[in-house]
Amino acid sequence: MSLTASRANSSEKIGSTLAHLARAMKTPTIAKVWQQLADTARDEGWSHEEYLAAVLQRQVADREANGTALRIQSARFPSRKTIEDFNPDHQPALRRDVLAHLVNMSFVPKADNVILLGPPGVGKTHLAIGLGIKACQAGHPVLFDTAAGWVNRLTAAHQRHGGLETEIKRLRRYRLLIIDELGYLPFDADAANLFFQLVASRYEQGSLLITSNLAFSRWGEIFADDTIAAAMIDRLVHHAEVLTLDGESFRTRARRELLETTDPTTP
Repeated sequence: MSLTASRANSSEKIGSTLAHLARAMKTPTIAKVWQQLADTARDEGWSHEEYLAAVLQRQVADREANGTALRIQSARFPSRKTIEDFNPDHQPALRRDVLAHLVNMSFVPKADNVILLGPPGVGKTHLAIGLGIKACQAGHPVLFDTAAGWVNRLTAAHQRHGGLETEIKRLRRYRLLIIDELGYLPFDADAANLFFQLVASRYEQGSLLITSNLAFSRWGEIFADDTIAAAMIDRLVHHAEVLTLDGESFRTRARRELLETTDPTTP
């Protein structure tokens, strides 16, 4: 056998071995890139260590990207809104330093909470989703729902024998729970009790991000019980950043600007 044929046979065996090992280790990116990176390594004179690092970096990058996509999909966001798309100029009262602190996601490992308060249409849900996506990108499991949706989930679990405790334990695997639109619908006594149990179970154990159109002083209207509301607020704000948004609704402003641009009398 000639030297060229021997090298070709050896290269084929190595390729087959690497393909098998990549399947066994469940590292499909390595299977796709090892040959291309090997050619680059030879052309550029990489060391063995540099080549190995390049292959593993590609595998890790793809795995992290796939994990992020899966976490975002599993979070059940109603739409895809990012922090980068949020225009803070419409919220001059919003503290930029606090928002920057939240974006780095250090509050999630500490099981701290975030409360966004303000009237409808000022960007609370946008910020909640944007921060939720940042949490997914940081590797944290997230779950999103409206306050009414959470109550429906807890009610259904409560109706099963032992189901509420099981559901609350299951939710502990999510490092961040997002509760949107608290205050749009009042809760009856049973719903308020279930909601309180969820909040209490997360205290210093997992993060909550809550948006509400009502100031804390009016949360008694949501739960029809000032005592429950006070106990809930006490647990939520003990370790929390509270941001108040105000101003004109984004939707109202967009509608007005549209009318102004289509008004034939506008100069």
